[in-house]
Amino acid sequence: MPVTIKTHEDLEHMRTVGRLAAEVLEMIGPHVVPGISTGELDRICHDYIVNVQHAIPAPLNYNGFPKSICTSVNHVICHGIPSDSKILQEGDIVNIDVTVLKNGYHGDTSKMFGIGNVPAHADKLMRVTQECLYKALALVGPGTFLGDIGQVIQQHAEGQNYSVVREYCGHGIGRIFHEDPQVLHYGQKGTGMQLREGMTITIEPMINAGTRYTKLSTSDGWTVTTRDRRLSAQWEHTIAVTAHGCEVLTRRQEERF
Repeated sequence: MPVTIKTHEDLEHMRTVGRLAAEVLEMIGPHVVPGISTGELDRICHDYIVNVQHAIPAPLNYNGFPKSICTSVNHVICHGIPSDSKILQEGDIVNIDVTVLKNGYHGDTSKMFGIGNVPAHADKLMRVTQECLYKALALVGPGTFLGDIGQVIQQHAEGQNYSVVREYCGHGIGRIFHEDPQVLHYGQKGTGMQLREGMTITIEPMINAGTRYTKLSTSDGWTVTTRDRRLSAQWEHTIAVTAHGCEVLTRRQEERF
């Protein structure tokens, strides 16, 4: 699938849908508390996207995915399926991954939430993973190699004795949910494709407290966990490559860049 360079009109649509995706994460925050089920979080997000934003939750029925958001708790790396039986407990960490589809364009973003009082080691994992994302965003611009992004993420994570998931990665995005290029979160500086102005991609590092190895659920075909069942964290933004850097299309109000 070829890499697409977005037009001015495309980017206007991407800004709109990126803001909608960010607003879902801003909206759901106060609901992410001990005692709520991930199934209830899914329903709240679904209703907000459909009835308030008049948009479509892109994950619903995407390749058979049964819910409107992904909720990945503790040792779940990604693609956790919301469930009424999964109740969030004090000290849990959860990634909520949202993709909104409107006017034919996708905005994809995720955020980590700590449930109540989170252990210091879990809080650090979430913080360092977010730092990995921000360090990558700071590098992006025309001429940046994809390997530069992977290298800065891998260096920062491994410098804290964490590991980088390799089986799942960021991606091009626009009218198509997942398009080229693949954006790996590990690699060597100066390697891979060079970014060009007008490209829109996601960067979404998945960082494990233990080893990098993953396990895909055979029962649902979606849920990815750490093989050693230690914690994992992820943060994601959709960005546009600009003439002098990048525009974070899914930036939340709490973020300052």
